[in-house]
Amino acid sequence: MPTARATAAPALRPTRRHGQRLWAGAAAAVLLASLAACGGGDKAAGGGGGKGPGGPGGMPTPQVGVLTVAPGSVGLLTELPGRLDASRVAQVRARAAGIVLRRTFAEGSLVKAGQTLFEIDPAPYQATLASAEATLAKAEANAMQANALVERYRPLIAGKAISEQDWTNAQAAQKQAAADVAAARAAVQTARINLGYTRVTAPIAGRSGRAQVTEGALVGLGDATPLVTIQQLDPMYVNFTQSAAEVMKLRRALDDGRLKPAGAGAAQVRLVLDDGSVYATPGRLLFSDLTVDPTTGQITLRAEVPNPKGALLPGLYVRVRIEQALAPEAVLLPQQAVTRSPQGDTVMVLGADGKLSPRTVRIDGQQGGRWVVIDGLKAGEQVMVDGFQKVAMLPAGTPVQGVPWPEGGAGAGGAGNAGGNAATPGAAPGAASAAAASASAPASAASR
Repeated sequence: MPTARATAAPALRPTRRHGQRLWAGAAAAVLLASLAACGGGDKAAGGGGGKGPGGPGGMPTPQVGVLTVAPGSVGLLTELPGRLDASRVAQVRARAAGIVLRRTFAEGSLVKAGQTLFEIDPAPYQATLASAEATLAKAEANAMQANALVERYRPLIAGKAISEQDWTNAQAAQKQAAADVAAARAAVQTARINLGYTRVTAPIAGRSGRAQVTEGALVGLGDATPLVTIQQLDPMYVNFTQSAAEVMKLRRALDDGRLKPAGAGAAQVRLVLDDGSVYATPGRLLFSDLTVDPTTGQITLRAEVPNPKGALLPGLYVRVRIEQALAPEAVLLPQQAVTRSPQGDTVMVLGADGKLSPRTVRIDGQQGGRWVVIDGLKAGEQVMVDGFQKVAMLPAGTPVQGVPWPEGGAGAGGAGNAGGNAATPGAAPGAASAAAASASAPASAASR
């Protein structure tokens, strides 16, 4: 009998491993009870908040944000770097040599065409003009005398009263006097032109720059001295370049009919300033150069932009948005809806059975922060925009429910992305607490 008690006693004494198995069994029982309570609560609540068929394990159907495809005509915008230039630039120089007497304009002001800017000492040129006029008067007097002699000899030569030599000399003197008059008149005109150069005028209307000389300066002696620069700032020119490969690609697309010209007239351009703002007034494309720069492979283009308030300044670097073509059946998709990879661009399309399938699409640029999809989608199809993290946690082929994606908002899909760790909708707070307690029970038991 003592031997039997000795062998039976170890079976009644609890061991540490036996206690851990008891705690694990109790925790499993509590967890099963909590799951049953959750299932009962969902059934009582009509299957949770989801509409449509239930997901795996009786859970509500996951919701994702979708956009319905509606193809339309979309302008293909290209953004290129450019630099602003004045439409007309005139560098005013002194064409008459002399001393500058006065400046008659304010630096930086608007000047009109023909307005006097500088006055150069006119005295030497006035004297030259007076001398030329005197020479002209002398030549006209000699011409009058020669004409009178010819008229006197005319009846005499008819009656053979004078020799042929005298008649010839009189005619030659008449023609020489007429030539002297013409030369004197040309000298007078030249003197007047030079005198007019002493009043330096604006060749174009525009805004004047800084004066290069001051009163008392000697100008125009040997070289035409620069005096001031005038720039016409309305309209402005913007010069920009585009890759020759892109130009050829665009032309091929237009020739094949995949794209349409941007308009009957010149293409419209928009300027993006340094601070990211878009200049309010659009411009128009003037021309595209026919020669490719051999060093850069670029083609130069020029556009004209109105500048009535003078907000644009020459030399300013800008970004030029130009609409060169129209995609007739294109779709604008948020960038988050497209997966780009070296193998191609894909989107997730929601089918009629509620299942998602990848679709390869073709993209041609972007507009307003959205990709321009020109091929791969049909009207009425639904493209998933939000809820990718939620779908990634589901088994492959799990049906989902598409809800309209709000523009600029998270929507149902956004909640799925942000709430991956949230409790199941419809579960009672007590059940969640019980599940948490049961999950923590084995850990506390093991630490004992």
